[in-house]
This record gives sequence, structure tokens and C-alpha cells, in this order.
Amino acid sequence: MRFDPSFLDDIRDRLPVSQVVGKRVKLKRQGREYIALSPFKQEKTPSFTVNDQKGFYHCFASGEHGDIFSFLQKTEGLSFPESVERLAGEAGLEMPKASPRDEQREQGRERLRAAMEAACVFFEQQLAARSGGVVREYLHGRGVAGETIAAFRLGYGGKNRHGLKEHLAGKGYDVSAMVEAGLVIAGDDIPVSYDRFRERLIFPIRDHKDRVIAFGGRALAPGAKAKYVNSPETPLFHKRSVLFNIGAARKAAYERGQIIVVEGYMDVIALAQAGLANTVAPLGTALSGDQLKALWRMGNEPVLCFDGDAAGRKAAFRAVDTALGLLESGRSLKFAFLPQGQDPDDMIAEHGAEAFRALIEKARSLSDVLWTREVEGGDFSTPERRAALEDRLADLLKHIASNRVRRHYGEDIAARLNKLWGARGARRETLRRSRFDRTPRRDFTRNPRPDVWRRGGVSESLKMSALVRGHSEIAAREALILHTLLNHPWLLDAYPEEIAAICFENRRLEALRDEMLNLATGEKPLDSEAFRTHLKQSENGAVMARVERAITHKSDWSAEPGAAHSDVETGWRHILALHRKSVDLGRELAAAQHAFQTEGSDAALERLDAIRKQLFDLDGMEASIAGYGAESGRPADPLS
Repeated sequence: MRFDPSFLDDIRDRLPVSQVVGKRVKLKRQGREYIALSPFKQEKTPSFTVNDQKGFYHCFASGEHGDIFSFLQKTEGLSFPESVERLAGEAGLEMPKASPRDEQREQGRERLRAAMEAACVFFEQQLAARSGGVVREYLHGRGVAGETIAAFRLGYGGKNRHGLKEHLAGKGYDVSAMVEAGLVIAGDDIPVSYDRFRERLIFPIRDHKDRVIAFGGRALAPGAKAKYVNSPETPLFHKRSVLFNIGAARKAAYERGQIIVVEGYMDVIALAQAGLANTVAPLGTALSGDQLKALWRMGNEPVLCFDGDAAGRKAAFRAVDTALGLLESGRSLKFAFLPQGQDPDDMIAEHGAEAFRALIEKARSLSDVLWTREVEGGDFSTPERRAALEDRLADLLKHIASNRVRRHYGEDIAARLNKLWGARGARRETLRRSRFDRTPRRDFTRNPRPDVWRRGGVSESLKMSALVRGHSEIAAREALILHTLLNHPWLLDAYPEEIAAICFENRRLEALRDEMLNLATGEKPLDSEAFRTHLKQSENGAVMARVERAITHKSDWSAEPGAAHSDVETGWRHILALHRKSVDLGRELAAAQHAFQTEGSDAALERLDAIRKQLFDLDGMEASIAGYGAESGRPADPLS
């Protein structure tokens, strides 16, 4: 359902962010804002802020940012419509009335839900009846307790070909409704419709509100054509968007901070019975993008548990490919592989739940599984094979939409390649630096400082540029940004979101920036001297000192104390624009490097040189702003 923006604004106006967030997080007033320990990450020092005036929360530890609706979505796994409905109730507002067409559609869905509930009760009764003895014996043989059978509402389809159809007809449901719900099979070539799930163990599939929307059926007879049968697509059920046990698992996942994904119904049931209620399963297909998004609403790093055989590894590799294009900062996957020939209930039966928990704790990262897939068993004894591996990895990283996540993956892959090549890599590096090596190195990180080599070696100006300095060095422009904030901390209060979004190449600078933002949320505004005193006493004091040492000239006078506010603001925006341009040019440079490497044409080389020149010209431009400085007592012409 689409909501009118004015309705959402009404909810926001009635519910301060602190009121909504305060129900889950203990907030402490600090000036115009509130601070708290992050609900998204374990921490000892508060880095989570709430600003009612601006209508948002921001977590400096995890980067999470949003309003009251996104807070419920991220902390409770609600969908957007669910969060709107919840908050509208708290605000005392009635939900907008649906159009007549929408109301008619919803009435149809309610009718189907009622039919599914009636069918579920029928299946439960069949399992409890004398005819369900064989199925009960099977469940007890698998170690499923009576309480678990009741909790999952397991059932039996019965032997009668028309048993469910006749039962539902007696309750007033016509055959067309049963067909629409996927409960009976009909068609032009079928003279008499019949039950879909007869003679099967029934697994009710429920939505996040625990409403029955579909069924899965497992055949127990040896000669059955299909071991498992699921409901077809219906107005209630979309197979690739639903996870088995999502209703019960969602609450458990929030309590434990973890969601586990296994392959089948019985795996989920065995784990839930062993105390791991935070477990779900896809419905007999590979994990879809929609299912991944549903998992991320329950936890930032779902653990996918697969069999350790070839089929399990293949399924894990498919999940890697699905996830790559959806990765975001702080959201990924982990992978746990079971011992050969065992599934979760086998492992629990033989070794206990603690053994399974230990397996989950040792789960591997997505980047590790991706690397294993591409490298394990490969022969990289020739330059061409090594180059092919690098090309393949670079192509895979292109699927990652998030620039920041892609950059970190690139750095991880580059480090792994260096280790893989070993001494051979060192020899290649020596050759690459020689004047005969005219081919740019593959840039995996796609960051603004790839290695760029001139025909006669590395130019001295490029050596000094922020483009090729390592992460341990501090680029001049990044130092200037922080130097400006240290001298004019009022900028942190004026532009908190803009400053929080700045991408620094040096991770320590990001930590310093975050601490500065935290200090700026204090009840009393700090002057520059007090600001420095606080930072010197913190763990980022050494980084601050390095920033100050990196400023070796005073040409960027608007960053210095005493500059007028208007000039500081103009200079600040100019510096920030240059920084962003350098990041964009860095991406263009990476693309031009790749083009020259693959084409080797004069046109590609000209493009590469043109971008290099733009980057060189960008260095030292911080002070070249015409027409400002009068308020600070400086000439308007920067060349004067």
C-alpha cells in the first residue's frame, strides 16, 4: 500500500524520534540531542544520537541513520507498511482507507486466509486421528516431541483423495476458492478436482504474523513421484519472498542478535526444539534476493548453514552470487558447513546443541567463501592463468553496488592475491616498477589513489600525491578537512550529516571524525581549545597530532583561527567539493586504467593522461577561491 506523504508527516509530527527510540534504547539528554549506546552494535561508549528537531537518529559506530519508521524496520524487522501501522496507532491516527478495489482485494485475501486456517486445522486433526499413526511414528522416530508438533502445527494430508475438498465444502468454501488457495488441483484435463497434499506430512507455512499462507508436504511412501510438494503461487503466497518459521524466528533473532538459515523444514524444527528458535529455511529453492532482504531485517550477518558435500557448497556459492549485488555497509552473510553426511538434526542428536552452536560461531565470511570458490584447486602456474584469476575477481567485484563495500572487498582481494603469489608476486612488483613496464596494475580497490605508473617510472609529483600514499599516511586534503573542523568546531553542529558522510582513505581519520561529531553533541558548545583538550586525552589524540603536523603551510587561511564565519564556510565547501571531485576522478582513473590495460590504444592512453593531469591540477587548489576573504581582512583576489 502506498501512503500519502502528508500522512507520514502527521505521524512524525506526533511522535518525536526520542519517544519511539526511547522504548528500546536508554537515552540521555545532551544539549539539543540525546545520546545512547548503539542498538546496532555492542559498545561501551555512546555513539548513538537522536535529534528530535531534525527528526532522525544517527549511529556513528555502525553508520545506521534514519527516522522513526526505519528504526522499527531495523530493530524489529517490520516491513515499512507494518511500521506505519504500528506508529499510526501510537500516534492516535486512523490508517488511510483503501480504495474500493483495494478493499475488495483484501476481502478476497481474508477469505483465502480463512480457508487456509480451516485446512490447517483439518490436517492437524488427521495427524491426531488413527489414520495418522504412521506419520506420528515417523515424527517420533526423528525425535520430534509432541510439544514441537503442536508448536509448528504439523499435520497429515490423509488418504482420501477428496477428504480436504469435502471438508472445506462443508464449511461453505467453493472449489474455485480452494483452487485459488492452492489446496486442490483442477484443470481442463482433470475431470474431478482432488486434494493436492494427500498422504503427506504437512508443514504449515506461516507469515510474520503467524497466519497460515501455504503448505509444504513431504511424501512418506517410498514410491512417491516427488519427495516434497509446496503450495503454488497464490495471492497469499510468493515462494521466493517467504521463509519457513519467520514469525517465531524474528522475535528470537532480535533477542539473540543472530538469524540462522538452514536448508529444510525438518532442520528448522530440530534446531527450534534444541533451543535455536532463531532459525528459518527457504522453501526448496536457492535463496532469493527478497529472502535475503527479509533476513537482513532480522540481523546484519545471517549465518547460512549448508551440508559439507558438493551440493551444499554449490548452494553456498549461489548464495554468494545473489548477495554480492545487495551488500551494504554493515550487512553481509556468514557460512557454516556441516560435516559430510550430516544435517542439523543428525548433529544435534549425536553431539548436542552446543556442537551446532560452536559450528555457527566458527562461520566463515562471505569474502572468504568467495575467495575459496575462485581459487581452491586452481592452477595459477602461468602468467595468463594468474591474469585470468585477477580479471575474474575484478569482474565479480563490479556487482557490488556500494562504493565503500566494493573498495574494502578490493583491498581484501588484493591482500589475498599478494599472499597467494608470494615470492612470484614480489618479482612481478620489481618488474612492474621498471621503466619497461608500461601496463598499469589492475586496481581492485577502485579508490582515488590507484598505482599509476608513467612510461619512465613514477613521477615525483605523483609520489607525493594523496593518490598513491598508503593508508598509513595522511593525505594533505584530508588533513586540511579535519584541521578546519578542529579550528572551527561549529561546523560539526551545522553540517553533521555531511561530515559523517565524508569518505577518508585513512581509517584512523574516520575514527577521529566520529569522535569529533560525538563531542559536538555535548550540552555546551566547545571552543577550539577545549575541543583539542578533549581529543588529546582520548585514544585519537595521536591521530590529531599527526593531522596537525600534516599542515605545513598557511595558504588555506580560511581553515585557520580568526577567519570570519562566512569565509570559513565558503572555504570549507570548496575543500569538500575538491575532495569529492578527487574521489570521482579516482573512479574514472580506475576505469581508464582498465581500458588502457585491455585495449592498449592511443585513445585510451590519452584518456588516462588527461585524468592524471586533472588529478595533478587538483592538488593545491584549496586556496584558489576568487572573491572571498574581505570579512577576514584579506584581499579578494587570491593572487594579490
